[in-house]
Amino acid sequence: MNTKQGVQGDVSMNGHPSTEKLGVLVVGFNGAVSTTYVAGLLSVRKGLSTPVGSLAELGTLPFAGSNGSATTIPIREALPLAKSENLIFGGWDIRDESLLEATRYADVLQDKDIAPIADELQALRPMPGVFDSEYVRNLRGEHVKSGESKFSLMEQIREDIRSFKLTNNLDRVVVIWCASTEVYIEQSASHQTIESFEEGMRQSDPNIAPSMLYAWAAILEGAPFLNGAPNLTVDIPAMIALATRENVLIAGKDFKTGQTMMKTVLAPMLKARMLGLNGWFSSNILGNRDGEVLDDPGSFKTKETSKLSVLDYILDTDENPELYSDIHHTVRIYYYPPRGDNKEGWDNIDLFGWMGYPMQIKVNFLCRDSILAAPIVHDLVLFADLAQRAGLGGIQEWLGFYFKSPMTTAGHKPEHDLFIQRDVLHAKLREIMQKLPQISIAHAESEVSG
Repeated sequence: MNTKQGVQGDVSMNGHPSTEKLGVLVVGFNGAVSTTYVAGLLSVRKGLSTPVGSLAELGTLPFAGSNGSATTIPIREALPLAKSENLIFGGWDIRDESLLEATRYADVLQDKDIAPIADELQALRPMPGVFDSEYVRNLRGEHVKSGESKFSLMEQIREDIRSFKLTNNLDRVVVIWCASTEVYIEQSASHQTIESFEEGMRQSDPNIAPSMLYAWAAILEGAPFLNGAPNLTVDIPAMIALATRENVLIAGKDFKTGQTMMKTVLAPMLKARMLGLNGWFSSNILGNRDGEVLDDPGSFKTKETSKLSVLDYILDTDENPELYSDIHHTVRIYYYPPRGDNKEGWDNIDLFGWMGYPMQIKVNFLCRDSILAAPIVHDLVLFADLAQRAGLGGIQEWLGFYFKSPMTTAGHKPEHDLFIQRDVLHAKLREIMQKLPQISIAHAESEVSG
């Protein structure tokens, strides 16, 4: 097959060509993940680096031909993704400083990588954020909005989105949460319906967190919302109902980067080989602002709940109780400032095999948290925009590949196996491909057969 047969040029979906500019609004614009992402993409634009870790930029889409043969097409050629050079960045933060200052403060990238893009970073500055220290107790906000109610704050966010689109002559915007983990919140009465949520905002209900205001505003403005933290945020009935009513895409939650990514690879291996598991102890040390936030028990509980759920779903205890009915699963995160963004994850896995004999697996993953998260942000922005242009609204389970706690539609069990998630992602991209007049699966198959 000629792999250059993918979608090229000015391809329109729902009246929006891929060559149009796409706005990317980041909550937590001056944070480590956001600055690493923006700086990295600016570097890619200049030809100074490669977008390593991005499926959208480097991945391929597999196809099976009618004669049993198979081939792949680069995802960038198969689908009309927004072009990296057409992304326009903006966002909100509680610190008023340029992205250049923020990138240097995050201390993820070396100066040799920052210097060539310093002017572009200096020109970017966040809008004031919505912040309440009750939800992120170890941070203090200096660059924040004020309003008579949470409804008023939400309306200010809507106006920010409209102004950003108008100023930059944009038709499309994606909003993504890259800010800190909020304290643990359970669903309440205000979260149940659109009407109860709106009334809750007017009454400044404490069960409505700042992240929810961003999500509500984004949906009302027709902008897909992606939740990169384990906050409850869009995982409530009212938010799902609004996204469904407005036909706006939502997805989350909590970017799957280091230790949990390893679990979604190793746990399926244990299950595939019918090996038993007695316990899995996970420990992390992290020294960036995320580590500082998670040093608060309220925020840690939100993260812990997200990280603990993975094994419960991958290893079906009802199906194989003799192997997985009594697993001791522990997760610990320690704030250790000297380590900075270079997170270290230790895992001790106690498994057993034939005749119950014990074995162990030890994993020591010295990863860079923001380096792993940046390409996730990029893929989610591009795929969410593509899906929105294809008319896909509401919860998008197929984006679960990128999240620790994938959102699902009612009655669906979340999938955590990384490779099954990748297959689901590929299947949805092929489905979107079928919506395009320029190329179809049938055409791809005919090329394979030929």
